[in-house]
Amino acid sequence: MLMQYSVERQIAASPEAVWAVLADESKYAEWDPNIENLDGTIGLGETITVHTKLSSRAFPVKVTRFDANSVMEWTGGMPLGLFKGVRRFTLTAKNGGTEFIMREVFSGLLLPLIGRTIPDLSESFEQFADGLKARAESGS
Repeated sequence: MLMQYSVERQIAASPEAVWAVLADESKYAEWDPNIENLDGTIGLGETITVHTKLSSRAFPVKVTRFDANSVMEWTGGMPLGLFKGVRRFTLTAKNGGTEFIMREVFSGLLLPLIGRTIPDLSESFEQFADGLKARAESGS
């Protein structure tokens, strides 16, 4: 059993410009309306803690993939794969800009139980993509 959410946007900025926004943990709260802040440094093997307005709980995730200007992955969950969430950000040069895809897949033995407590993330994914697009296209 899997549970997943995804969003896509065409962004009128280079993959390098979009990546610069995605990889700057200090600025997420400025452009993502659902983030209070991120603690830690975004980099391969690093653990960051995501503080979201959608939950009073903080979410520690490990950066498990970090291919500059291309793919980043954040993985969190419980030991032994009982519950796992993997969020992947993919940037592809397309039509003079960047095709951005964000997908999160939840899995694990406890998904049927924990999945019921996960709110519908569709709107927050849309807001994330819109905020990223606006920030990357503004050049700030």
